[in-house]
Amino acid sequence: MRYVVLDTETTGLDPDDGHKIIEIGCIEINNRKVTDNSFHKYINPLREIDIEASKVHGMTASSLRDKPIFHDIYDEFLEYIADSPLIIHNAPFDIGFLKKEFGYLKRKDNFINNEIIDSLKLARKISPGKRNTLDALCERYSVDNSDRNIHGALLDARLLAYVYLKLTIGQNNFNDLSVEQGIQDDDIDTSTKDFKVIKASSDDVILHESYFK
Repeated sequence: MRYVVLDTETTGLDPDDGHKIIEIGCIEINNRKVTDNSFHKYINPLREIDIEASKVHGMTASSLRDKPIFHDIYDEFLEYIADSPLIIHNAPFDIGFLKKEFGYLKRKDNFINNEIIDSLKLARKISPGKRNTLDALCERYSVDNSDRNIHGALLDARLLAYVYLKLTIGQNNFNDLSVEQGIQDDDIDTSTKDFKVIKASSDDVILHESYFK
C-alpha cells in the first residue's frame, strides 16, 4: 500500500487573506517503508511573506523570485500523489491552502479527492492531553529531529513519515480519522498473547501484605 506524506510552507496563516504556498514537500511510504521517491518544489508566491512566517521557515520573497509559480508545478504534483492517501499533520491547514491555490487556477477538473489521514488527529486520539506538535512527537517516538533548526516542507514530511509509522505500530482501528485502512495485520503486536500468568502463592501474599503494614 502506498501513502504520501505531505507538508507545505506558506507566506502566512490564512489563505483567505491572500497568503499562498511557497514550498511543497512529499515523502512516499510504500508497504510501511519510507522510500527515496520524494517530491519537492519551492514556489514563487508573487507576494510578500509575513515576517513571522519567515522566522519559521527562513524564506523571503526575494529568495523565491526565480522559482516556478503554483500553476507550473500543479500537474507534476498531481502525477506524484496519484490516488494515494495523503498523511498530513493538521490537515485542514494544508488542504485549505491547496484548495485556495487550486481555485486560482480556474481549472475545469475537480480538486484532488485523495483520502486524507490527519496525523494530528491520530496523535490526539492516541495521547489525549499531551502536546502533539511534530517536535513533541519526534521526542516521544525517538525520531531524530536534530536537523530541524527551521521548518522545511521536505524535512518535516520525512520526519512525519517516521512518526506516523511509529504511531500506527500495533494499531488497526481508529474511528473518525478519515482513513482507517492500510495498517497491516503483521504490524499488530501479538508478542504477549502466549504469556503465562504466574500467580503469587498464599505465603507470598502474606509476606507482601506484612511488608506494607
